[in-house]
Amino acid sequence: MFEMNLRPQRETPVTRRQFLRHSALTVGALAFAGPATRASRAADTRQAEWLAATNDPFRDELLRAGKKLPDRVRACAEPLRGEPAFDPALIERLAAAIRLPSGARFEHPLLERAVRVGLAHVETTFQGDHPKYGVGTYAKPEHDSFPPTIIATVDALTTWGLTPRAEQLFGYWVDHFVRADGTIAYYGPSLSEYGQLLTSARRLMARGGSREWLAQHRDALSGLARHLESLARQDGRVQLVAGVPEADENKQVATYFHNNAWIVRGLDDWAVLAKTPARTAELKKLLLDAIREVWPRERGDWWLSPTLETSGFAARPQDKVTANRFGSYTNYRYWPELLSSGVLPREWMARVVNARLTGGGQFCGMTRFANHLDDWPLMDHLDGLWALGRREDYRLCLWGHICHHQAEGHLTAYEQVTLPPGRKAADFCLPCQLVAVRAARRLV
Repeated sequence: MFEMNLRPQRETPVTRRQFLRHSALTVGALAFAGPATRASRAADTRQAEWLAATNDPFRDELLRAGKKLPDRVRACAEPLRGEPAFDPALIERLAAAIRLPSGARFEHPLLERAVRVGLAHVETTFQGDHPKYGVGTYAKPEHDSFPPTIIATVDALTTWGLTPRAEQLFGYWVDHFVRADGTIAYYGPSLSEYGQLLTSARRLMARGGSREWLAQHRDALSGLARHLESLARQDGRVQLVAGVPEADENKQVATYFHNNAWIVRGLDDWAVLAKTPARTAELKKLLLDAIREVWPRERGDWWLSPTLETSGFAARPQDKVTANRFGSYTNYRYWPELLSSGVLPREWMARVVNARLTGGGQFCGMTRFANHLDDWPLMDHLDGLWALGRREDYRLCLWGHICHHQAEGHLTAYEQVTLPPGRKAADFCLPCQLVAVRAARRLV
């Protein structure tokens, strides 16, 4: 890989909160701009039908597409169009120079290009070893330590054999953003991200990380683990932990199931690295008992609460999962991270996947959020699909992402996009760019 220090281009700032306040206006403006021709009216009607749907309108047909899936997905709707985050010529030069494993065989040339372009974006987004979440609004310093950036980057680099670069970047991140008390220097880290960082360390070591790297960063990583242990064990008693679910919702503290699941997973993975006995069995039992108590007994009910609490801001959305803010965050992040933790029994994992499919949570394989699409946490959902053996659903989500969440031509992945005809709804972010990079490895 290459070490670069490039200034990302600045774009009009659009935060998630700002977008949510104006989402209806945005979608309406895109849908109804221009002369009311017969074609535009038909497109307006089609988009309105898609927004109202509670199932993925393309899934049944696309699951049968087999080798024709990439072309069939592209034919479903107009492609996403927008400006690149970085100079496309520079991205192509970096992409061409990347050495992939010699035995890598891709089902379609576009998949290899998505991998190469995604890996090239690691080097243009990071400033040397210093992380950036993205460009525009997301290039601001307060976003630099957002844990999902380094989590996605470590996974993407190590899965393609680029472990030395992952060691560099992860080491820098741990040195600069983990405080002496084991907390993360970020304005709204979720508890799940603490666990995911510990799993990232195990993942790096399993994919060729050096003992020297682990020895150098052991103290900081063990600090993360001690912090989680201190939260889960109060006055000598194990308990479910209430905390922040994600940065945007850092005021909505509650007992989130995905947070506790990743505390279990992260501490289990750290125990392997530290060569100490895992002590998470009691917390895991408390978590599964709580889920069993809260989730509906009716298997066809799509509302699977992500929290122990079920009132106030955590109230059930009506009609479909994206009908309110809490439901949208559940669909786009809380459910996927519960899946990727690997803590749920297989039957419960299947319920989460089916809730997304029957509650209006998916469009052409992509993740719905309010009235648009937001795929940057998609890899967590894909991990669940793969664990369940749902290979064709996995491929559908991957190809939907590449064809309709990455821009035509230069393949820039914006954090949020509109339903087709696709347009950027928020700036480029690196975790979204790395979805295809991470997901493709299992198919190669």
